[in-house]
Amino acid sequence: MFKRWLAPLRRSVRAQLLALVLAPLLIGVPILLALVWTWGNEAYQRLLISKIRADLVIAHEYFDRVKDGIGQELRGVAGSHRLALAYPDGDPVALQQLLKQTLQSTRVDFLQVLDMTGQPVASARGQVRALPDRERWPVVAEAMKGTPGTGIELFGPNELAAIDPALAVRAHTRLVSTPAARPDDRTSEERGLMIHSAAPIRNLAGEVIGVLEGGVLLNGNLDMVDNINAIVYREGSLPLGSQGTATLFLGDTRVATNVKLFENQRALGTRVSEVVYDYVIGQGKIWHDTAFVVNDFYVSGYEPFVDGSGNKVGMLYVGFLEAPLRAAKQTAMGVLFGLFVIISLLGAVVSLRWARAIFRPVEQMNRVIHEVEQGHSAARVGDLKREDELGRVAHEFDHLLDSLATKREQLQQWADELDRKVAERTAELADANETLRRAQQQLVVSEKLAAVGELTAGVAHEINNPVAVIQGNLDVLADILGPQADPVREEIRLIHQQVDRIRQIVTKLLQFARPGEFAGYTEQVDVPSVIADCLVLSRHTLDKRQVKVEVVHAATRKVEINRSELQQVLINLIVNAVQAMAEGGRLTLSSEDWLDGERVIGVRIGVKDTGAGIEDADLNRIFDAFFTTKQGSGTGLGLSISQTLVQRYGGRITADSTPGEGTIFHVWLLCDAVYEEGPSAPGFKARWRFGSN
Repeated sequence: MFKRWLAPLRRSVRAQLLALVLAPLLIGVPILLALVWTWGNEAYQRLLISKIRADLVIAHEYFDRVKDGIGQELRGVAGSHRLALAYPDGDPVALQQLLKQTLQSTRVDFLQVLDMTGQPVASARGQVRALPDRERWPVVAEAMKGTPGTGIELFGPNELAAIDPALAVRAHTRLVSTPAARPDDRTSEERGLMIHSAAPIRNLAGEVIGVLEGGVLLNGNLDMVDNINAIVYREGSLPLGSQGTATLFLGDTRVATNVKLFENQRALGTRVSEVVYDYVIGQGKIWHDTAFVVNDFYVSGYEPFVDGSGNKVGMLYVGFLEAPLRAAKQTAMGVLFGLFVIISLLGAVVSLRWARAIFRPVEQMNRVIHEVEQGHSAARVGDLKREDELGRVAHEFDHLLDSLATKREQLQQWADELDRKVAERTAELADANETLRRAQQQLVVSEKLAAVGELTAGVAHEINNPVAVIQGNLDVLADILGPQADPVREEIRLIHQQVDRIRQIVTKLLQFARPGEFAGYTEQVDVPSVIADCLVLSRHTLDKRQVKVEVVHAATRKVEINRSELQQVLINLIVNAVQAMAEGGRLTLSSEDWLDGERVIGVRIGVKDTGAGIEDADLNRIFDAFFTTKQGSGTGLGLSISQTLVQRYGGRITADSTPGEGTIFHVWLLCDAVYEEGPSAPGFKARWRFGSN
């Protein structure tokens, strides 16, 4: 299909010129527009997140200043001379009057004096109501110890009514059904979110004799959210008609907000979306992102309120309407895209007119070629009145046609002479045909052998290119990740090792093509290390069959062998063992010294499974090429190749099996490989010797 689309380009210079002119416009411009759109969206999102982060910081600092101010006011009253005169030995009426005057001059919603048992003895609201376990409040308990404190606390409806019935009424908030909120069977919120503050009252000796307690109820505190909104979103700070909002949440319920539910009705009682609730209250994180707020999407910032016991009881929110900003962004991007398209179209028109002036002479030369092919040898391009390269090409083309006409006449004469000489030589060549036929057959055989060698060398060299790319990118990956790559350092090392194994296979292919230029190589290999690598590489197969692995190492020496070839042999034996245990089982890998008398001459590796075993009739044939018991799968080459690889270095593979109980393969490897030259291989053929074990 793709070749059919490219056929006109191969046959027409005109089509190629058009493609050359239009390709930047048809391919480059859409790519550029996609990049602009992507980068624009990313920059827009980063700008919004940066803005809401700063807004939430300002709101948080203002709210902290409010809490600190309330705490300072209570500490000032608790340490005043008037309170020291009125409590504990003063007139109770005067104490109540002092608290009432103080309540009017401060920002608190309630003010009362507690004795050292935590019970109120005087209240600015008049009636004193006893409350059990008053000292359980963290700020009250700390104040009794002499340390003033201010925090956020959650008051139940009974506690609010005991302090002041008006506070319980003010805290009552009817819940409003809100899209995307988490399910809740309640119809109203009766609890109160309170800025709770307490300061110790001391006598002249400096001893704590009571506690001055006060608080500001955040439920319905519209002045506070309006002040937060006015500070964070001053006039002109939000362009394009966006609207800033601020909210105080008790749990997931808006108890003080300037978010509008309708035209002039605040969204009190509406609830935050379940996603935000789980993120902020559930996980205790700060939200900086777009969120659905009541009835529209806002760029939002949420942070949790934590009470004195460390529980997350509410949230502070600021945000601004995203729709105007999003519309402005889309308009700007649309205008930008439109300009791109217009400029591209104008460029295409100009480029096409310019290209037409170029390919018109080419078309005229093509017409002349067609006429000459039809037998009109007198056809010529003529004078194009151009001084550029095309003009010179047309002139030389006509000159070439003239020369060809002359040469054609000469060739005809020579052809006649050649026919005569060919007839004379035909008789002579007939006698040499038989000799030529035999030589040709030998040449064909030689060419086939050469072709096989060249093909092998070519394939080997082509594999080297992606291997080099993999190796280079692994190095770049490790350098870029640095310490972050430590969790997968072992996997990277194994990939390096497998890439090196590919390189060695390529070397063997090249050795097959040009055996005289290569020689095999070995190294001292630590058997337990190779077994460990093989288990990592075959882990997926082991886990899939639920095979348990047991490793027992007793070998004390290294062996001389090609590491990758040993790994290939062991993985083949491990995979065969796993396939023999279809219902799972135990795989035992062991290594021990191979002794010749009392001298260690090598290492014996054991691969034992608990599978079905091998029948005696098949046991003697398992190392034969193309013999397999896996009907429909397997080539029968795995064990044959493994045996050949091990024998190359003077070792061998043996097998013992009991049907129904399992099979064990032993790989015998020498510490010092023994080789001998032989005519049956291009390099070396190994021989092995047997010793006692």
